[in-house]
Amino acid sequence: MQVLQGPEARSALTRTFNEIPVPDAVLARIEATFGEPLSPAQVVERILSDVRARGDDALRDWTERLDGHRPGELRVPEAELAAAQVAPDLHEAILTAIRRVRAFYEQQPAHGFLNHGPDGALGQLVRPLSRVGVYVPGGLAPLISTLIHTAVPAQVAGVPDIVVTTPPARDGSVHPAILVAARELGLEQVFRVGGAQAIAALAYGTASIGAVDKVAGPGNLFVVIAKRMVYGQTGIESLPGPTETLVVADDSADPRFVAADLLAQAEHNGAEPVLVSTSRELLIRVQAELNGQLEALPEPNRGWARDSVQARMKVILAGTLEEAVELANLYAPEHLCLLTRDPWSLLGLVQRAGGVFVGEASMEALGDYVAGPSHVMPTGGTARFMSPVNVRDFQNIISVVGLNEGALRRIGPAGATLARAEGLEAHARAIESRLS
Repeated sequence: MQVLQGPEARSALTRTFNEIPVPDAVLARIEATFGEPLSPAQVVERILSDVRARGDDALRDWTERLDGHRPGELRVPEAELAAAQVAPDLHEAILTAIRRVRAFYEQQPAHGFLNHGPDGALGQLVRPLSRVGVYVPGGLAPLISTLIHTAVPAQVAGVPDIVVTTPPARDGSVHPAILVAARELGLEQVFRVGGAQAIAALAYGTASIGAVDKVAGPGNLFVVIAKRMVYGQTGIESLPGPTETLVVADDSADPRFVAADLLAQAEHNGAEPVLVSTSRELLIRVQAELNGQLEALPEPNRGWARDSVQARMKVILAGTLEEAVELANLYAPEHLCLLTRDPWSLLGLVQRAGGVFVGEASMEALGDYVAGPSHVMPTGGTARFMSPVNVRDFQNIISVVGLNEGALRRIGPAGATLARAEGLEAHARAIESRLS
């Protein structure tokens, strides 16, 4: 275990946004699929242009080619949605997550303001987007929580029309847990299409899937590239990369919990676990716990977590807790976990993070499901300027300007002067036409 300190630690935690690395296996699969070596971006460009040109036919072709199933009807029929069932405990867990996430976002102010004063009225209108697309990854497991953590804030924002896309299994089915969650959310438009082709359909629209104002939800490398390419044609909430957790711990922390929190994120592909502590003894004990807990994990989770720990884990010894939080701010983690004797005393020092998890009972893994805030959070250091998914992501803010004659005469000359300084004579004359 290499322990970093001082300038070495700062250097290790200073980063800029990087592309998601492309595994050799992915490049090999691309060449086998397309018969020539292409970059992931070139693959996505082909898919986007084809869906834009041929619509539903292209969606069926690409779904068959990449997911192994050619769907007849792209939309999941109402009868299939209504009939979907899961185990009772999972059903209740889905309802619990929906209730808690909705209760959390209903506390976020969703209204505008209009202030009337001596100069007239100035304010903002807040209006929901008309139509939003939620992308729900399928792949190795159904990400039920992603559907809940994106659709609920959109519903609280007042979005009237929400579309769900998710990749089908090879038999064409959509996982029943995703269908149950959609049904409990009151979402009727669920489409069995995933990958870059789903993003293309949401951005450009096809006969079956109308274009949306914004696409939300994480995905694999090809989904992220597609979201970047369609931005401008439609909105996106973020460009998510591999997940990350930074744990700040002192000598009071239980090494079992520290190791468990690090491994909870390490089992995601490409994850980056980071531990910053003021106690060298704790670092040693956490290392032992990591080894033991790793071996207790089943495969393939054990392999994923081991890869994250061995290839990307950072272990840092800080002189004080204040320095530890300063390093966390530098790193701007997606998840910041405070496992210290008095974690609440550190909260005021936090400046950059997607979410802060305060104390041993507030583990990040719980936040992924039923705590309340959305688990769709900024990654790759983008927490320096981005926020977790929230109600405002699904609303337009419209400025309102309603000045009176008195205000015009007081501030109009200054406006005309600035317009001429910028070389915009027609602007200046438009103002002065009212003054004369």
